[in-house]
Amino acid sequence: MAIRILELHHHGVRVPPAKVDEVNRFYMEVLGLRPDAERPEIPAVPGSWMYVGEEGKPTTQIHIMGPDGTPPWAKSAQQDPTRFHVALAVQDIQETRAELDRMGLSYWVIEGLVGPESVQVFFDDPAGNLIELHQIGTCNCDRTAARHHSQNKRCT
Repeated sequence: MAIRILELHHHGVRVPPAKVDEVNRFYMEVLGLRPDAERPEIPAVPGSWMYVGEEGKPTTQIHIMGPDGTPPWAKSAQQDPTRFHVALAVQDIQETRAELDRMGLSYWVIEGLVGPESVQVFFDDPAGNLIELHQIGTCNCDRTAARHHSQNKRCT
């Protein structure tokens, strides 16, 4: 059975560390995106989370990441969540992991990086594009979306 995806949560873009401030300004001044003031400190990864869409509504983000090489907490250069990636939210990450196991899909996990309850599951699609799955409501950036999904409202 296919995994039930609730929403496109964020798109992660990697930039050189020296360009983080310039890229942040670009996304704010040119595209009108709003920074997420609640982005946690992520060791060895300067950057920001930028909201796309109207304030106060569940929204997709762009995560700007500027590590210098592979962060020390990454599992390897290939298993590095600061690679360009798309992140999708699921209702229950443990059920999702069980389904991935049933499918025989190889994945790797990082726990507690962006919030005390966060469990991020990563794998590559057949073309090598990095996909992240995480449970809605377990990181700072998606509390509003979690409330909407728990009330069975459609995210707009």
